[in-house]
Amino acid sequence: MSKTILSQAFQQALIHQNLCLSISKPQEKTHLKGALGSSLSFTIANAFKATNLPFLLIFDTKEEAAYYLNDLEVLLDDKEVLFYPGSYRRPYQIEETDNANVLLRAEVLSRINSQKKPALIVTYPEALFEKVLSRKELEKSTFKVVVGQELNLDFFNEVLFEYQFSRVDFVTEPGEFSVRGGIVDVFSFSNDEPYRIEFFGDEVDSIRTFDIESQLSIKPIKKLQIIPNIEYKLRNETRQGFLEYIPSNTVIFSKNIPAFFAATDTLQEKATEAYNELSETLKHSKPEDLFCTSANFKSQLLDFPVVEFGSTAVLAPKKEQQLEAQVSPQPSFNKQFNLIIEDLNT
Repeated sequence: MSKTILSQAFQQALIHQNLCLSISKPQEKTHLKGALGSSLSFTIANAFKATNLPFLLIFDTKEEAAYYLNDLEVLLDDKEVLFYPGSYRRPYQIEETDNANVLLRAEVLSRINSQKKPALIVTYPEALFEKVLSRKELEKSTFKVVVGQELNLDFFNEVLFEYQFSRVDFVTEPGEFSVRGGIVDVFSFSNDEPYRIEFFGDEVDSIRTFDIESQLSIKPIKKLQIIPNIEYKLRNETRQGFLEYIPSNTVIFSKNIPAFFAATDTLQEKATEAYNELSETLKHSKPEDLFCTSANFKSQLLDFPVVEFGSTAVLAPKKEQQLEAQVSPQPSFNKQFNLIIEDLNT
């Protein structure tokens, strides 16, 4: 059975219609019961296509989030599905930041700011625990380059150094740039491909993305945004929780809200311990300025339509808030293909 036929079956189901109706109401809380395995992916994907609302999916662990991310990338356009990971930084250990994850985080923030078609964002507690730059701060930290723009090459170099970019011979990862005559290659944290900017004197003559391995151009573009490592700065900027950053009509799906709160409390304890061990001779931001608390999340979740899809619900405990999917778990066949055929035919 193809995924198209399965999707059509989910779209025609009464539970799909009721779910779409529920999540379209501001601040509505719903408990989706019985959505087992990949049936959850089909349910969410079809609801996303039907409602045209931004979705935020919170899973218990990074591994579980990655599992459903793969499902959803198959069921939807991969440009609609975004992964929002943690920066892999232990509190106050910025040298342990993973550039690839910072890139993914910056892409998500840029997508939200762009106000393009709504996206479906997949994440987990460790990622939401870290606060992000406010919209105003992110806009202030974004350097825009447009074809035809007058831009002094020396000034452009200074901007990149100020953004903590490293000058290398050939760019290979976010946060690097190279200069060869009137050509600047730069790997911004706002895009998963590097840019090649060609100058004609002090004018930006062309911009194109290119492949790191082959060094061949991929496609020309008219403008780009250069964003620094948004996790690098630790002081003198305004930060806010991710749930404060997303639009108010975002539909939040969460498997286990108590586990989400508990994980946040544990992370906050570790951050406080790390802060107390820091040298007092240097000024550091306090944990509450850099990280969210479970109390933050408890109050913020009330402002969104929320769907709990675990076995129990905290925000939607009433029977009238429940939607139950009629899905049976797949039995174990132990490589007995005759049993698989028999099961599919019934």
